[in-house]
Amino acid sequence: MVIQTTIWGELEVSDDQTVHFAKGIPGFEQETDFVLIEVKESPFNYLQSMKQSELSFVITDPFVFHTNYEFDLPEHEAEELSITDEVHVQCIVTLHELIEQSTINLLAPLVFNPQNKQGKQVVLHHSSYQTRHRLWYDPAIEMEQKEEGE
Repeated sequence: MVIQTTIWGELEVSDDQTVHFAKGIPGFEQETDFVLIEVKESPFNYLQSMKQSELSFVITDPFVFHTNYEFDLPEHEAEELSITDEVHVQCIVTLHELIEQSTINLLAPLVFNPQNKQGKQVVLHHSSYQTRHRLWYDPAIEMEQKEEGE
């Protein structure tokens, strides 16, 4: 099938790339059908709305940037997605002009069931994670920013 995108124009996609979010994504509840677009030789991919060409999210594997990232998927979330075994996790990235300032949302990962092509953004309640963690953590930069904020 062919979809319209702001970034790539017309794009040929396969059914294998589609993901259905039954309840949409928080803030975009009306958008339920997306396409996963892999970018070769890049840690970043795109989650592109199938209906709105201008709606796409930069996503990445959180474990690449935060090797200690972990969470327990609540049982009711796993049941909602019919997850029995395999699960695929990505997180939304906010890219900044200075790439070092780019952030990743570890509080609300995108969880996918690759068998049935269902997805959901799961908010990890009672978690120490936040919506904006630096992609590349540098203690010197963090300290400098804290000092500037004082």
